[in-house]
Amino acid sequence: MEIGIDSFAATIPNPATGALVPPADRIAALLDEVELADRVGLDVFGIGEHHRKEFLDSAPTVLLAAAAARTKTIRLASAVTVLSATDPVRTFQEFATIDLISKGRAEIVAGRGSFGEAYPLFGFAFDDYDALFAEKLDLLLQLRETTEISWQGRFRPALTGQGVYPRPHQARMPIWLGVGGTPQSFVRAGTLGLPLMVAIIGGSFDRFRPLVDLYRKAGQQAGHAPETLRVGIHAMGFVGDTDTAARDAFYPGWAHMFTEIGRERGWSRVTRPQFDAMCGPQGAFLIGSPQTVRDKIIAADRALGGIDRLTFQMSSAMLETEAMQRSITLLGQEVAPAIRDSRG
Repeated sequence: MEIGIDSFAATIPNPATGALVPPADRIAALLDEVELADRVGLDVFGIGEHHRKEFLDSAPTVLLAAAAARTKTIRLASAVTVLSATDPVRTFQEFATIDLISKGRAEIVAGRGSFGEAYPLFGFAFDDYDALFAEKLDLLLQLRETTEISWQGRFRPALTGQGVYPRPHQARMPIWLGVGGTPQSFVRAGTLGLPLMVAIIGGSFDRFRPLVDLYRKAGQQAGHAPETLRVGIHAMGFVGDTDTAARDAFYPGWAHMFTEIGRERGWSRVTRPQFDAMCGPQGAFLIGSPQTVRDKIIAADRALGGIDRLTFQMSSAMLETEAMQRSITLLGQEVAPAIRDSRG
């Protein structure tokens, strides 16, 4: 199992003063986090894409390129690329360039995004978000296979044999499909034979088993070998020296973020008991001591019939700089090796 981190470059106000970390300092800290993750042996670091004031990741390929120049072995991915609201040609060119800088470590996780701000910002109708995604995913997959491409769609001007450059360092750059809880998305990933990245930000891992099984069944029916149908999980996670230390470092930022998002969506205010329950044995938060997190990963792996990649969403703890660095170190030096050993 590959173990890594996803970041949204969150900017959360200090709960005591209301002050925000200066954006340049937050970006510097993010790049330090990627460099540390590389140094302690983690497998992948993903950077999201949002177009909101709470996040600094509206141009993730720029951040990933900066990370590529500072790292040696860690794979660098989007988390996710909001493909419906972008141009697949430009997206492919940008990731191909990151792949060249990193000498073959770039990956795209393509999705529709969990927020709608990108659509009007770039001149698209949110009502078309699925049709946009399906068409642009088709183009992106063709771009991966063909340098000079002829293609026609509804939302983008046709291509009539133009060459798309540069080409990646990898012979075939990985493209994952990022999904939430829509069955059709799992079927689409399986039918296309694409690796799956599932965002699980609440509830329990086992409730996603029917959807993962649906993905695997669709893939096998489409003729894809079972070993090519990789399953990745993106989950809230944080490692501390003790369960209490991990929860205390993560909770304030998480509570702020989800209270603000919840207010927009009509959710009730989140509470510490709810959070603690999600950190418990049945919850989907991978937050606690190395032993606690290891045990929950193994349980999640069993519940979902095998996980190939697990990425921790740690952005909520960005104010706790030392705790964040400690978490990355523990994840790389204690949790990940233990999981690899348990897999034999």
